[in-house]
Amino acid sequence: MVENKNGNMPLVKVEHLKKYFPVGGDFFGRNQVYIHAVDDVSFEIQHGKSLALVGESGCGKTTTGKLLTRLYDPTDGHIFLADNQDGGGLVDMASLKGKELKHYRQRVQMIFQDPYESLNPRLTIYDAVAEPLTVQGIGTTPEREFKVAQLLEQVGLTPASSFMFRYPHELSGGQRQRVAIARALVINPDFIVADEPTSMLDVSIRTGVMNLMSELAQKLNVSYLYITHDLAVARYSSDDIAVMYMGKVVERGNTEEVLANPLHPYTRALISAVPIPDPMYKRPDPAILGSISKPINPKPRCRFYDRCPLAVKVCEESLHPPLEDKGDGHYVACYLV
Repeated sequence: MVENKNGNMPLVKVEHLKKYFPVGGDFFGRNQVYIHAVDDVSFEIQHGKSLALVGESGCGKTTTGKLLTRLYDPTDGHIFLADNQDGGGLVDMASLKGKELKHYRQRVQMIFQDPYESLNPRLTIYDAVAEPLTVQGIGTTPEREFKVAQLLEQVGLTPASSFMFRYPHELSGGQRQRVAIARALVINPDFIVADEPTSMLDVSIRTGVMNLMSELAQKLNVSYLYITHDLAVARYSSDDIAVMYMGKVVERGNTEEVLANPLHPYTRALISAVPIPDPMYKRPDPAILGSISKPINPKPRCRFYDRCPLAVKVCEESLHPPLEDKGDGHYVACYLV
């Protein structure tokens, strides 16, 4: 356990988190090749706050989320969660096993991207939402029925009695995602990882789902990690933002500050690619070179070096730059900023 020394203890604290996937090597395990999916990532999320993790596909966002929910075991690093029993500090969850890991999963839940794949088609809505209660051994059958009905009402599936014993194929995509939100909330977690929770939904219902998640976060005092490639969603739904590139966080800070004053060249390129609702607007070419590299045994230099329009000799010869505070909690990993 890590003691709380400053009185401002975060709910979640990630330190130097790594996840390497082996993809090659000889028969004897020599000359092993690894994908550096998550490589030395650190951030904090305060109680009742939300952090958006943004970046291109393949940058390590979803892997980070699965590490925080312990669907993947980390290669190295720490995942601290505030101890809600004695208030004495942060407990490292990265190496928990057995009953301790089961208790951790009661406090940390995940909403998956695809509502058509995340619900078992053979289970009724009641069975799907009540399953976490069953696994954790919480409540009697009548208590579980009451809890499930209560959550379905809270997520907008009313009356709950008309949804409880239907099957997923009888619901729309938006309704299924509301079921997934209810399932994540049914055991009163402290923290939820939301992996692109609106990307598979029609544009017309995305705002309703995002509003629902924000309202429930305030009502139930839940913190979120939003994983998204959409900067508009990140701005709408999060207090802070972290930009990932090839397994590294390259910029982090208050959402409005980072989007209004992007310092890293990769963040600037992402913002320049946001669509402009003007058919007469001619978009300039983004200030970025080539396409994303493969994160297989990457060189120790700056991960963005090959695509950076500002790169100089120091970027090639030095290790990947550390995140440095440029003022007001705005962190950037760049030697030239």
